[in-house]
Amino acid sequence: MGRVSRRAFTLAALATLAGAPDGTAAPRRRDAAAEMRGMWVATVANRDWPSRPGLTPAEQRAELAGLLDLAVRNRLNAVMFQVRPAADALWPSPYEPWSAFLTGTQGRDPGWNPLETAVREAHDRGLELHAWFNPYRVATHTDLTRLAPTHPARLRPDWVVPYGGKLYYNPGLPEVRAFVQDAMLDAVRKYPVDAVHFDDYFYPYPVAGQVFDDDAAYDSHGGGFSGKAAWRRDNVDRLVLEMAARIRRTRPGTRFGVSPFAVWRNAATDPLGSDTRAGVQTYDDLHADTRRWVREHWIDYICPQVYWNIGFAAADYATLVPWWAEVARGTGTRLYVGEALYRAGDPAQGAAWQDPAELSRHLALARRHPQVRGHVYFAARDVAADRAGAMARVVADHYRRPARPPR
Repeated sequence: MGRVSRRAFTLAALATLAGAPDGTAAPRRRDAAAEMRGMWVATVANRDWPSRPGLTPAEQRAELAGLLDLAVRNRLNAVMFQVRPAADALWPSPYEPWSAFLTGTQGRDPGWNPLETAVREAHDRGLELHAWFNPYRVATHTDLTRLAPTHPARLRPDWVVPYGGKLYYNPGLPEVRAFVQDAMLDAVRKYPVDAVHFDDYFYPYPVAGQVFDDDAAYDSHGGGFSGKAAWRRDNVDRLVLEMAARIRRTRPGTRFGVSPFAVWRNAATDPLGSDTRAGVQTYDDLHADTRRWVREHWIDYICPQVYWNIGFAAADYATLVPWWAEVARGTGTRLYVGEALYRAGDPAQGAAWQDPAELSRHLALARRHPQVRGHVYFAARDVAADRAGAMARVVADHYRRPARPPR
């Protein structure tokens, strides 16, 4: 973990003395063993931060500091901060423009350096800062002319595939794979981030009635593969393997983690898969062989998004956590579980998510499996709102004292 200041110790001590968010006193016992207690901070579409584009630098800094303090108050120890939400940057990058989510205009200098500040302020509080990158998403629309004039996608439209109302870089082009790595590694080179974090977007999620048009790239680069699906998986495998090696060379000690959709394959598709009936399978639909990355220890940690309740028929939390624990067993790859805090208290999510104890039961179940080394919550806005009191219940039941993140 990064340097820890006097302020970090003070904040942690205050959080402990204050007891649980429900006002009960924290028991006096040994610190918990090292475990991941993470919180995603999404910047795409201003989901979590900043609250809207165009705030002053002082206002943006204050909001960011408030989210880091929120993590400390809930006795979390890591923040997954989205710094490249859409082929853009939250730091001065020589490769890509400033993010429009900061100022409202892509390419406009916000007047400060959010990533540099986030790393420093997180470390001052005793928090890890995992730099969260989206490798291939270019825009949440399909109009190249809306991108900054110097945007690489605008200069190289042959790199771009429109699909599902969005723009994506084509993962099948070797020059694209090299470029996105260069763009992400610029941040790793400049700032002492604790980890590089990918989310679940590799090839995009399927959209009914639409085709991801990469035929030309397949014709040029797909020779020797049994079909397009195998070639696409190889493209994603290469991204992961190459990125892992380059992170180690660029900043030794910085970890590499991925947070995929939680269903690798259903058992009906593959006997090695989970006893689930999910409509999306990462291996087949996103062309991400996440099980292989864990089994062969290509990555330092995996954080599957197990975003369903205990008892959910198609993808039961109580089925997927043991399945991932068995996948991770003996590999050296850390297993953390992504938790759907955003569902808690939302009437549209069903009865299970109205129970403030649902998430607490997740942690109790996961602790039966020693391979599970922690949890990450989606996302910061929901930690702050805590609509059903689910996060407060987690802290009261499981986070009575601060804990170190695993190293």
